Amino acid sequence: MENREKISQVSSRLMPQALLEAKQKLKIKLLLWAALVGILTGGVGTLFQVAVSQVIQGRKYLLQLVKNDAVLNWLVPTVLSAIMVYLAFGLMRRLAPETGGSGIPQIEGFLDGLLPIRWQWVLPVKFLGGLLALGSGMVLGREGPTIQMGGSIGKMVGSYFRSSGEQIKILVAAGAGAGLASAFNAPLAGILFVNEEMRPNFKDRISSYRAVALASVMATIVVRVFLGQGADIKITKFEAPPLVSLLGFALLGICLGIIGYVFNLCLFRTLDWFSNQRGLSYLVTGLYVGAAIGFLSWLYPPIIGGGDETIFWAFRNEAPGYVLLSLFLLRFGLTMFCYGCGAPGGIFAPMLALATTFSMGATQQVHDWFEFPFLLPEPDAFAVAGMGALVAATVRAPLTAIVLTIEMTDNYLLILPLLVTCLTSTITAHALGGEPIYSVLLKRNLRRIQGEQSS
Repeated sequence: MENREKISQVSSRLMPQALLEAKQKLKIKLLLWAALVGILTGGVGTLFQVAVSQVIQGRKYLLQLVKNDAVLNWLVPTVLSAIMVYLAFGLMRRLAPETGGSGIPQIEGFLDGLLPIRWQWVLPVKFLGGLLALGSGMVLGREGPTIQMGGSIGKMVGSYFRSSGEQIKILVAAGAGAGLASAFNAPLAGILFVNEEMRPNFKDRISSYRAVALASVMATIVVRVFLGQGADIKITKFEAPPLVSLLGFALLGICLGIIGYVFNLCLFRTLDWFSNQRGLSYLVTGLYVGAAIGFLSWLYPPIIGGGDETIFWAFRNEAPGYVLLSLFLLRFGLTMFCYGCGAPGGIFAPMLALATTFSMGATQQVHDWFEFPFLLPEPDAFAVAGMGALVAATVRAPLTAIVLTIEMTDNYLLILPLLVTCLTSTITAHALGGEPIYSVLLKRNLRRIQGEQSS
């Protein structure tokens, strides 16, 4: 590293002054463009978050109006969600098929030079499709849409200013990082996500890193101006647990590593099943998926939605461990159902809810059975560590998972338990032979496109 710096310094001294000034101006322009990408992504991310919240609140208000009617109280949510999801599928399939799912593999494909970004179509379709899907109550997260929209904004800005191909790549990566930052109010996680998960190859790594960091910061500032500076998930702030309890966190990490491996395996099987649908079953996917979600929202509300309300419900209600574990199993199946069908939406938020319900339920159950106060001083603290561990096991980006969890929950004193839990979950998932979820999804997309082209 020192030799490279010396060579760079010597090269800089030998380079003509005019050329040095031109390169410096290009770097300044790139940072200004990245700041613009961050501001626009933060604005779009804020608007998307508010719009989803308003649609969900409007849906709840409508359901309150018919709750006393024996037929309408279940029929209205069923029909309403069916229509919303059907419209989301219609927009996606007709105008921009690449907006299906989270959109993160599509961004990674562009950064690898394998896939294009049609920002003119992706931006409106992902916004409206994601709004309809999330607003219907599907078990999907808002981070996928904001990451894909952020990357598309990066492509839009780069195209508008006629940037070079390398500069556009940097702006797309910066927009993706800003998208994650705006979704969870977590700028450091946005920066780490690009560098740890997407791992783009840039000619000038220093300039690209600065651009990603600046975009993530600017996006977060915009979000905080409109939505406030509080943590995205406002739960209990825990004290640092005793060191002996780290054994319990390691055991939890092993369990979540196994769950992460099974999660990816089940998700790929579900994607295969839905992708093999043909004829009428394919045409009405949105109708029966949405109808099922709408009916379940009437039957038992905690099992539907992106996950925020489930997390708050788990922390605010002193539910027995077996209830939380039952909720985990139900939401696990619904996550497979909602994401596996290809609807526009993310998977981070549902995983956070799964990790919360499992971690809290399992530790409470163990605490009730065996009473190990030295290993489980505060069972709820394990839910925070579990959030990062499941993301780390499935995405295989432990640092991003750790920082994301800390920033979202404002639990900085749990950094050591998070490190232990996330690393053990990642090692466990890797030892079982699992692959990072987004890498597999990108390979699937490429095979599908090649199959379509060959036919």
